[in-house]
Amino acid sequence: MKKIIILGAVIVVVIALAFTFYKKNKTEEITYVDHVVTKGNISTTILATGTVQPKNRLEIKAPISGRIDQVLIKEGSKVKKGQIIAWMSSTERAAMLDAARSKGESEYKKWSELYLPTPVLAPISGTIILKNVEPGQTFTSTDAIFTMSDHLTVKAQVDETDIAKIKLNSKAIIILDAYPGSSINAHVDQLAFDATTTNNVTTYAIDVLPDETPAFMRSGMTANVTFLVEEKTDVLYVPADAIKVTNGSSFVLVRGSEKKPIQSPVTTGITDGKKIEIQSGLKENDIILIQNYSIGGEGKSSTNPFGINLPRGPGRR
Repeated sequence: MKKIIILGAVIVVVIALAFTFYKKNKTEEITYVDHVVTKGNISTTILATGTVQPKNRLEIKAPISGRIDQVLIKEGSKVKKGQIIAWMSSTERAAMLDAARSKGESEYKKWSELYLPTPVLAPISGTIILKNVEPGQTFTSTDAIFTMSDHLTVKAQVDETDIAKIKLNSKAIIILDAYPGSSINAHVDQLAFDATTTNNVTTYAIDVLPDETPAFMRSGMTANVTFLVEEKTDVLYVPADAIKVTNGSSFVLVRGSEKKPIQSPVTTGITDGKKIEIQSGLKENDIILIQNYSIGGEGKSSTNPFGINLPRGPGRR
């Protein structure tokens, strides 16, 4: 019985060794795909999220307590500095007119013409974003009867590691969650000097001002902001996975005299994560090689080990 057990164990070990030897010889075979070096545009960007807020939020309060007689605007109305947006009566005028009305329409008309209402003026040019009163409503001098803003801006939170890359007036693109199909051209209007730390993450607030504020933009909307850090046009580039780095030096693979891959040194520039600028070492229409991994030489896989689809020729961006 012991001999049978030992024999069985030996057979299992032999099978395991044979299987291991088979797998070792059926290793991942690397092939190469030709890629044509082309020219194009590359830009480096920083992504951030933010909220639409008024750049300058202003609450309009009446200098005296009273009652609103007439409201001339509605929420969303654009007004100019000094424009009359409502008419109001002081508490004394409102009481007097109420008493005159009880005596008849002619008496009311007489006193309303003798004792004129007080206009409520827009202190700045901008947009009325909140209307807190209706005709006939009373208020005190501490109540904000209207709220307005001069411009809508996006206050984006940027990580401290990226703040040095963003400059005043640099370009940005805003995409609102509510309108994902519409992009809004913008620029950096202000950089915060004070940081905010939440859960050990330090961020800085950056005001991003739209070049033209669309009608659908509303205060409180969530926005995604793309900051354009650097942009180059009509430069040579290759896919990011075509670049290999050894001892701090970058190179690409090209086909040698025996059609075997050889290393060709290059100098690289900016990258957007998918493409890398080539500053020297290659020229337009050169052919480089990109590794194509396949199992057992059967060509079943066309992606690299990291799951990134490899470009195929100049048409792929």
